[in-house]
Amino acid sequence: MSQKKETTVLVLALLLTLLLGGVGAWVVKKFMLDRATETPISSENTTIKPIPNAAQISFGEKTLIPGQVTPAKQAGLDAIATGKWNVAVTNLQQARKENRNDPETLIFLNNAEIAAGKSYTIAASAPLGTDPKGGLEILRGVAQAQNEINHSGGINNVRLKVAIANDNNQEDQAKQIANTLVNNTEILGVIGHWASQVTLATAPIYNSGKLVAISPISTSVKLSGLSPYIFRTVPSDYVSARALANYMITTLKLKNAAVFFNSQSAYSQSLKSEFVTAVLLAGGRVIGEFDLSDPSFSAASSINQALQKQAQVLMLAANTSTLDKALQVVQVNRKRLKLLGGDDVYASTTLEVGGDAAQGMVVAVPWDIDTAPETEFVRESKQLWGAEVNWRTALSYDATRTFIAAIQSSPTRSGIQQVLSSPNFSITGAAGAVQFLPSGDRNAPVQLVKIVPNVNTITGYDFVPVRQ
Repeated sequence: MSQKKETTVLVLALLLTLLLGGVGAWVVKKFMLDRATETPISSENTTIKPIPNAAQISFGEKTLIPGQVTPAKQAGLDAIATGKWNVAVTNLQQARKENRNDPETLIFLNNAEIAAGKSYTIAASAPLGTDPKGGLEILRGVAQAQNEINHSGGINNVRLKVAIANDNNQEDQAKQIANTLVNNTEILGVIGHWASQVTLATAPIYNSGKLVAISPISTSVKLSGLSPYIFRTVPSDYVSARALANYMITTLKLKNAAVFFNSQSAYSQSLKSEFVTAVLLAGGRVIGEFDLSDPSFSAASSINQALQKQAQVLMLAANTSTLDKALQVVQVNRKRLKLLGGDDVYASTTLEVGGDAAQGMVVAVPWDIDTAPETEFVRESKQLWGAEVNWRTALSYDATRTFIAAIQSSPTRSGIQQVLSSPNFSITGAAGAVQFLPSGDRNAPVQLVKIVPNVNTITGYDFVPVRQ
């Protein structure tokens, strides 16, 4: 190569080196400048991470309860959505003062207090759109347990965050929610669902996703042993049916029963079948089965048929959607035949509509507040909500406390399942010891309650424990 050419090459190389060096220095300077001016992560400006395809799931960025939202609560929700945690806490505290009986507000307040800090997360799914009263009963139990643990040091110094989901007690919507929760790795467990057929529909999703679901409400025997990831803090219909059959045969000393049920409800079908079996095994007879979901159903005609067949007892295995028809049966019966009922009959509507005609009815429930009125759970619930709670709240509380105990031992999805599957697992809940059978069912009895007059209640009637 000639000397002239070599000189030219050297000059070009030098220019290229200077150019690249200048660009590199500018890039480094720009990177460092951007790093210096980047907004630091803090509890006041970290926005909440939305869950994809989760219109019916909320950590506090939106309400899932139908109806008007107070200005203070709405301001709190808006603040959570934009990560302004201190603003959210202030407004939700005000919302609590305005309506202390709203568990959604308390859950979102606890979530806001965690801010961007470390937390363990579970979800609670309830029928907030179709049955807001029942849904709120579930959330009160969840909120009470979350509030207790978060204000007593957390789970190994880590607080509990709760996502609320509205499944509307509908299988398709619940399955969509279950898939979303399974795919969110932050969710360690699910409290839900309400209707047995909804829990049955979602069980395969939780099973394949290896995510534990604990239902405080679903009682169908079809759930027993269905999946190693499905547990219940409510005893199955096997227990309730036998308690009612035993009361009929042993206490009432009556043998002939007619059963009213909903053929479209997994819960109602389960309770009816278990009751029929229990009565037959005890030496009694079921002289007739009447489907409340039949379009041609007539309360008067059904009662007449039952009387003609010498029925002595009417067993109401109605679910929530057919309770109105079951109460028609109560009214038409006019206290001629003794009345028994499943846990869905345990509702203020039964007292309001049934009235005097429902007096003396005996209902099987997992828990009643009058069985242990001085427990810590009862005292705390009255102070927290300003009112008494029922079995749905108590067993939702137990489900949440169960997750808390399992997370404390092993804070992973697989770890939680292993803890709950252990025959040595036991905690003290609102409704006594929480222990699970190998089937995932709670190993516990039920409580029989009777409708009696009570002038101190709004309806003039109340459920009181049957002393046996």
